[in-house]
Amino acid sequence: MKKSENPFYDLSLKKRHAKTKRFKLFTYSSLLFSLAFLLFFIVDIGIKAFPALNQAYVYVDVTYSEKSMRSPRVAIDKKYKRIVSRAYLREIPKHIKQNPSLLYTTVKKWVLADDQVDQYLKGHYSKLKPKDKIFVDKLKKNKIIQLKFNKTFFSNGDSKVPEFAGILSSMIGTILTLIVTMLFAFPIGVMTAIYLEEFSKDNLKTQIIEININNLAAIPSILFGLLGLAIFINSFGMPRSSALVGGLTLALMTLPIIIVSSRAALRGVPNSVRQAGFAVGLTKVQVVTGHVLPLAFPGIMTGSIIGLAQALGETAPLIIIGMIAFIPDSPTSILDAATVLPAQVFTWAGMPERAYIEKTAAAIMVLLSILILLNSIAIYLRKKYEVKW
Repeated sequence: MKKSENPFYDLSLKKRHAKTKRFKLFTYSSLLFSLAFLLFFIVDIGIKAFPALNQAYVYVDVTYSEKSMRSPRVAIDKKYKRIVSRAYLREIPKHIKQNPSLLYTTVKKWVLADDQVDQYLKGHYSKLKPKDKIFVDKLKKNKIIQLKFNKTFFSNGDSKVPEFAGILSSMIGTILTLIVTMLFAFPIGVMTAIYLEEFSKDNLKTQIIEININNLAAIPSILFGLLGLAIFINSFGMPRSSALVGGLTLALMTLPIIIVSSRAALRGVPNSVRQAGFAVGLTKVQVVTGHVLPLAFPGIMTGSIIGLAQALGETAPLIIIGMIAFIPDSPTSILDAATVLPAQVFTWAGMPERAYIEKTAAAIMVLLSILILLNSIAIYLRKKYEVKW
């Protein structure tokens, strides 16, 4: 008997199977497209960032004298002045002050080369004059000029001189800002979630609070920057561009995420745990703090880390409060002027010099690595400590 002659055969079954196959093909295609785009993005950024790991250095005699303290350019032989970084020359008086024994000595050492020399050695577009290119080629042949590991990228702060610019000040500013963010957002967010989920009654006031929390999680982040500018800087007079203001602003933005994720974690604890606590005579506070909260804590930590990762990538609210400023020196406290890594990337991306392209890409790779690390920690905590009911 043919399937079409079978009274129990559904004629639309074949069409439904075909629709299912098309739907699966569509979902797989979307997934592959997303992965391909992500791979292309990472490879493209990685290719652009790789040259930033090396920097041109030239092996020259540096003469430390009283004259070189007043005019650092005389410390280098005249024929090397066009290829040695002017930022390094400006550092010579500082070197003498830090180490007075250098005075009246001549030291042969590897010093930072100009960014145009660096770009020429890397095969990129360079504004070097033809005679300078010939001179650089000769030095390269004699191994007097070489590409070495770019330690200045990790040990220096921002600079208007491309070859001297680094991410140290923005990294320290990022760390201080995130510390302030979590110190304020985590306890307030968790306590708010505990109150709303465990102690509050379902009335109009609670519903209004919940609606506002959900709305805050969806509004554009730049509005939090305006809020931070109005409250923390204009009203309370806190120092502009400081990690304290930046951390508090990001804390306002992160609070809804922590509250929502913490409530979900608390809601995931079965009511039988609470009822068992009440059965043995525990109070509501004892049940929540001694049983419910420890069981929900892995989920709370996971949500908080994800919120922290989101705050790490924010730039718009920090631009409003001035954390896009040029910060060459690393901040020593949360009250000092500071910038963060995303803002540093934004600043470098607008620079006209070719050398900033690779530095921007390298900073992006550092930022992505931190974000991947934070998300990996969140996944690990969830897998390791999550209790399945």
